[in-house]
Amino acid sequence: MSNTGLYVYAIIPAEGLSTTQLPQGINDQSLYLVESNGLAAIVHESAPEPYQGPDADVQRWILEHSDVVDAAWQHLGTILPVTFNVIVAPGDDAEHQPVQRLQAWLAKSADMMRAHLDKLRDHVELRVNISLDEDTATANDPELAKLRDGIDTRPAGVQRLYRKRLAERTRKAADRIADELYPRIRKRLIALAEDMVESPRLQREPGSVTVLNASLLVHRDVVDAIGVELADIRDNQPGAQIRYLGPWPPYSFGELPEVDNDPTSA
Repeated sequence: MSNTGLYVYAIIPAEGLSTTQLPQGINDQSLYLVESNGLAAIVHESAPEPYQGPDADVQRWILEHSDVVDAAWQHLGTILPVTFNVIVAPGDDAEHQPVQRLQAWLAKSADMMRAHLDKLRDHVELRVNISLDEDTATANDPELAKLRDGIDTRPAGVQRLYRKRLAERTRKAADRIADELYPRIRKRLIALAEDMVESPRLQREPGSVTVLNASLLVHRDVVDAIGVELADIRDNQPGAQIRYLGPWPPYSFGELPEVDNDPTSA
């Protein structure tokens, strides 16, 4: 039996897209569609092992993967994106080769996938990180102001002790403000979004604290409203720092249905 697998980029409606509308795949691989029960998978033939190599190569492969997914999404308005390095491996006999395994999986999951495709039509993913600059957010804290007062006039050894104490108390005060802001800001954003997936807080950068780190699922027509809401938060909350990425295909919301004997492996 062949030892060739199928690398999968996305699940799409079977009609409405030709691979001639897409860029070449990873390492200029030729793409084609595997269809079953009204659905199709965008694939290329691949070794069954995942792509591995130097960081520069991995970054390039991820971008090439994303280019294919983004092009399909732009043409169709709805897809189920598949994350990088998902490969359907060959089985031990003719009935369990990659094409047959992928077709069987698509057929078994067709109703769930079509419902999910309908839900995601004309929707985008926005990734938002909101953090606070500790010094700016706590600038009006009277206890911290009192601690700052007169540090420069103290002996050098005492200054170091007081500056360390000031940094610790500033961090704790900023954490309290972030905790108080979190439910209010989350409520404002979820009122505009149809779904939200929160990610772990980013590793703390010196001098800042994360309030919210999340992906939002929104209709294309709501993208500008999210931008306006974030601008209002930035302009009216002292120390607010906004990172806003997208719109992207809905990677965080296109989770494939779980089925028995799922043929995909990463």
